[in-house]
Amino acid sequence: MKPSPVAPHVESPARLPGLWELFLACSRVGLSGFGGVLPLLRHLLVEKRRLMSGADFNALLGLCQFLPGSNVVNLAVCVGARFHGARGAVVATAGLLLGPFLVMMGLATAYGVWGHLAVVQDMLRGIAAAGAGLLFATALKMARNVPERWIYLPFAALILVALVILRLPLPPLMLALLGITGLIAWRRARRAARLAATARTGA
Repeated sequence: MKPSPVAPHVESPARLPGLWELFLACSRVGLSGFGGVLPLLRHLLVEKRRLMSGADFNALLGLCQFLPGSNVVNLAVCVGARFHGARGAVVATAGLLLGPFLVMMGLATAYGVWGHLAVVQDMLRGIAAAGAGLLFATALKMARNVPERWIYLPFAALILVALVILRLPLPPLMLALLGITGLIAWRRARRAARLAATARTGA
């Protein structure tokens, strides 16, 4: 008697957080994100809790960058709404912002008193450098989740050169590249549809 084949292991989907759990998680991210919370928010959603894939996170962040306001706040609204609708959007945003708001009120008062000291200035420069490093590391992780990177990542390099070297304004650049990449995606989708139709006809 042949042994029955072993079914491949399929990882069960991650349990969606409740509203209170979502608030606490976003609060921890907000209070831990010295220099920027985007790396920590990605780590929470993609790597730690596995609530979305890296590609989903990239797509959602890309959408939030085209919306007015802070990218991270927009991302918190979208993530909260994805899990719990309008209540989730409010809870996630409140969790992300409430703690840092209270901390910054205290730090702003302290900076008004001791901000002129050299040790305080050195501390702020160190925090800024750490924040830049976190954002750079997050960008590398996000780049690994881009499908067919050889097509789309050159556009990221192009907009970086246009902003840093040529100092062109961001909104026209993003709109222009959105049109170009949208055209590429549309043409590729049409090609895939034609190939699928040909395969069905041949079958």
